[in-house]
Parts: sequence; structure tokens; C-alpha cells
Amino acid sequence: MGELSMQQSLRSILNITTCSIVLGALALSAGCAGKGYKKIGPNSTPQEIYAEARDEMDISGYDKAIPLWEQLEGKAAGTPLAQQAQLEKAYAYYKSGDRPSAIAAIDRFEKLHPTSPAMDYALYLKGLVNFNDDLGLLGFISKQDLSERDQNAAKLSLQAFNDLLRRYPQSKYAEDAQKRQRYIINSLAQSEVNVARYYYSRKAYVAAINRAQTAIKDYNGTPAQEEALYYLVKSYEALNMKNLADDARRVYAATYPKGQMLSAGPKGVDKPWWQPW
Repeated sequence: MGELSMQQSLRSILNITTCSIVLGALALSAGCAGKGYKKIGPNSTPQEIYAEARDEMDISGYDKAIPLWEQLEGKAAGTPLAQQAQLEKAYAYYKSGDRPSAIAAIDRFEKLHPTSPAMDYALYLKGLVNFNDDLGLLGFISKQDLSERDQNAAKLSLQAFNDLLRRYPQSKYAEDAQKRQRYIINSLAQSEVNVARYYYSRKAYVAAINRAQTAIKDYNGTPAQEEALYYLVKSYEALNMKNLADDARRVYAATYPKGQMLSAGPKGVDKPWWQPW
């Protein structure tokens, strides 16, 4: 689901439109199709603030939209519009690159409105804030992928998507959350294998075994499992732990009956795990 449709669905969930704000105030004589008011002040109506904030969001003026959403939240306290303002502010923080403030805004929304009809959106947005698969130019040059970076944000993102799917399995955001969930799980598994590979290459075999076991135990069934078993077998062999090496070989043979990694070694380790070509 694209971000534009996310924002449209948020307004639909809370039953709010630009031309119909649940405040009981008089409609503006200029109508709802204006391009903003540009002179928002303490005496501005909620409709004026809303329209101006939306105009700023539409042109990616997120830094300017944030204080407008804060002002609207105060003006519309106790209404669905205040809930929307809180989530719109979180989204604006996210788009402006201020991830800590975005998470803080979402956490506050969860605390204040635990039964809100927009809670699935809040959880989805929380997952998105911590989910960053945009490698950028430097990441492309260095061939760095998500599995090679700090995994704290990935784990927080996974937790948010897990919460969404557990609490709202029928949510319109569930399908995309599942795709991102699988990507993160594969990434976390590959991250453990990357560390196991690092330790194995430096003959720190006990450390390699520990990381390979974590990949197998915590992320069973992921693409990284075969390589994890490879480093498990080879590390046990390097330590002359024949029985454990044989056990790991049997697991490998049962899991990958046509696998060639134990004899040929892991190939293509320089290629990102998510890149099929």
C-alpha cells in the first residue's frame, strides 16, 4: 500500500474529510477547496488549520506541517480529528527523518487511544518508521544490505508488524506487513550468519557455533539456514568435535538432500541475500 493511500485510509477510518470536520463549527465561506490560509494563528479555526496542514503535507512540507498538527490537536481535543492530528504528526515526523519523534508520537497515541479504530494504522506506521530498506548511494557502492547493519531497528519493526498481525489479522495493512515481516526475519537470520562467517574466518570457532545456532534456532526455515549449518559443521570439525559435527551433517542432509554447500562451500557470499540475480 502506498503512503498516499495510507493517509487517505486514515481519514476514512476516523470518518474525517477536509470538508466535513466533526467539530460542529460553521463551514468556511471560502469552501474546502482552498489552497491553504498561510496566516494561521491562535484564533484560526480548526478547519483553517487542517486545510493548511494538509497543503503542507501535499507538497512535502513536513517540518511546517508538524506544528500545525500540534495546534490542531489542541483545538480539536476529544474528537476524532485530534486522533488524526496525532497520527498525521507522527507520519510527518517519519517523512522528515525524525524517527525518534515519530515513535514517541505513536506511543503517545497508543496510550491515549487504545481502542481507536485507527490502531492498526498506528502499528503499521510504527513498523514502517523502524523499517528502512533504502540503502542509498553509499549502501549501493559498499554492497551493504539490511542484514549487515545494526539490527535493533529491524527488531522493533518486526515487533510492531507482529502486533499488527496478531491483533488485526483482517487489517488492510496486514498483507504488506506480512511481506515486510518476512523480509525482516530473513534479514535477521542472515545477520547472524554474517557474524558466524566473520568468526569462522578468524578461527573463533566457538563464537561461530553460537551465532550459527542462533540463526537456526530463532529463524528456522529461512534462506540463511543452509549456510548456518555449513558453519556449524565446519566449526565443529575445526574443534575436533566429531560427534557434534556428524549430528550437524545429518541435519544438513535431511534438510537439504540436494545441497552441495558442505562439499563446495558457500558460494556467492558477496551477493546480497535478497538479490536473486
